Amino acid sequence: MASRGRTGIVEQHFPTAHQRVVDELGRRIVGGAWEPGDALPVEDALAAGIGVSRGLLREAVKALVAKGMLRVRPRTGTRVLPPEHWNHLDRDVLRWKQAGDSAALLRDTGELRRIVEPEAARLAADRAGPDDVRALYASLAAMEAAAANPGRKGYVEADIAFHRALLDAGGNRLLGSLGRAVGIALEHSFLVSIRTPGAVEASLPGHRAVVQAVEARDPAAAAAAVLAIVEAAEREIARSSGTPGDAADAADAV
Repeated sequence: MASRGRTGIVEQHFPTAHQRVVDELGRRIVGGAWEPGDALPVEDALAAGIGVSRGLLREAVKALVAKGMLRVRPRTGTRVLPPEHWNHLDRDVLRWKQAGDSAALLRDTGELRRIVEPEAARLAADRAGPDDVRALYASLAAMEAAAANPGRKGYVEADIAFHRALLDAGGNRLLGSLGRAVGIALEHSFLVSIRTPGAVEASLPGHRAVVQAVEARDPAAAAAAVLAIVEAAEREIARSSGTPGDAADAADAV
C-alpha cells in the first residue's frame, strides 16, 4: 500500500506538469493511498503537499474524474470511486495497474485474450483482405527477425503488432480499437511470457499457423491456433518469476 504521507511528484518524464500531477494522483489511488469512498485532502493541503498550484490540481482531478476514478460533489468533496467504476481500458489506468498489481493485470489480460482473440481470428479468416494478410505476415517476419537476434530487441513490439493486426483483420472497428487500447496490458503479458528459455522460439510456429489459417479462410483453424498461443502464454507466465522489468531489460538488450 502506498504511504499516505508521501509527498512530491514521482520523478517521471512527462511533457507537461499536468500529466505529472495526473500520474502522481493516479498512482496513489491505484496503490491504495486512499481507499474507495475516501475524500481527498482539502485542495490547499493536497496542492501544497505535491508542490503544485491549485489550478493545476483541479485540472488533474478533472482528468481522473473522466477516467472514472474520482467523483466531485459540492458538499462531500472529491472522493475515490471503487475500481469497478474505473476505465480499465484507459492507458494510464493500465500503466498504474501494471506498477501496482501486476499479477491481477496478467490474470485479467489472459482472460480477456481467451474471450476475444479466438473469435477475432474467426472473423479475420472470414473477412481479411490481401492487405490484412500482408500485415500479419509482415509482423510475423519482424517477430522472426527479432527472435534471431541475441538480445531479441523489438520482439515484443512485433508480437503486439501481430495481435493488433489480427484484431484489425476482422473488419470490426471496435475490436481494432480494443487492440490499441490494451497495448500496455499486452506488452506487460508478453514481457513476462517470453522470459522462459525457449518460449520465443516455441511461439513462432503458432503465430505462423494463425496467418496461414487466415489466408486459407479457415475460421476454425485460426481460432484454434490463436487459442493455443494464449494458452501457451498462460503456461509460460505461470512458470515465470521476477518482474516484467527484468524481461524488458532482456528483450531490449543489444
